[in-house]
Amino acid sequence: MTATAAPPQTAAPDGPPVHRASLRKRLIPYWLLLPGIVWLLVFFVLPMVYQASTSVQTGSLEEGFKVTWHFQTYWDAFTEYLPQFLRSLAYAGTATVLCLLLGYPLAYLIAFKAGRWRNLLLVLVIAPFFTSFLIRTLAWKTILADGGPVVGALHAVGFLDVTSWLGITEGSRVLATPLAVVCGLTYNFLPFMVLPLYTSLERIDTRLHEAAGDLYATPATVFRKVTFPLSMPGVVSGTLLTFIPASGDYVNAELLGSTDTRMIGNVIQSQYLRILDYPTAAALSFILMAIVLIMVTVYIRRAGTEDLV
Repeated sequence: MTATAAPPQTAAPDGPPVHRASLRKRLIPYWLLLPGIVWLLVFFVLPMVYQASTSVQTGSLEEGFKVTWHFQTYWDAFTEYLPQFLRSLAYAGTATVLCLLLGYPLAYLIAFKAGRWRNLLLVLVIAPFFTSFLIRTLAWKTILADGGPVVGALHAVGFLDVTSWLGITEGSRVLATPLAVVCGLTYNFLPFMVLPLYTSLERIDTRLHEAAGDLYATPATVFRKVTFPLSMPGVVSGTLLTFIPASGDYVNAELLGSTDTRMIGNVIQSQYLRILDYPTAAALSFILMAIVLIMVTVYIRRAGTEDLV
């Protein structure tokens, strides 16, 4: 009996085709995330690192700045500009509350009552984005101009007498007062409140409202027990999207306010472009970021929801 010759040995492939295909499939999400990660590294992380190094430098623009790990800049900046920090948080908080009070009924109307007008109302909500932030703010200088119809109507109904007593306006003047700055912030950031609220409300199953009605719940009870709790993700998202940019805004205070209504954003802008004190400007930026981050963390924990829209 003759032995059969063994088949020739061939080089083993790198792996089964199924395994290689599975590996490529698992790597696809990472390749898709790579452009975003590179973008964040180049335009977020690296500038943050650069600003962090700037905040601990000493020197001047003429002599040059050097990293000397001068952390005293943080304390000096915080103590010197504490009123501007408090004013910024107060203005941003007030504007956020006003946006919530104005935006929730509007979002509710669009989500449940608008019918075939829903798309039109959504377009009207985002219509301010079609123009420049600067132009929208400058328009309020005309709206709140001294002797204009808006100021005249507010003065006629006695509203300005109350706000003047509270210290947020000056007599019959609205421009260059805290009220003007808050009005500008509220108008400019209202869409950031309405859109998350609408998205959250639109997801609510209307059959839950019908079930609550079948259990003899009043409309107020339905809203308090069903609608509002289910819309909390939108409330949290909207308040964050409004408060965070509003706290660092400087355009509204610059165009609608005065030296007595300067926010911390105005101080940072002045330190960078006028005084040219880059370490103080960087330190102020990081202090503001830390304050907002702490407040947001506490707020999210107290809100009891992580399902953000």
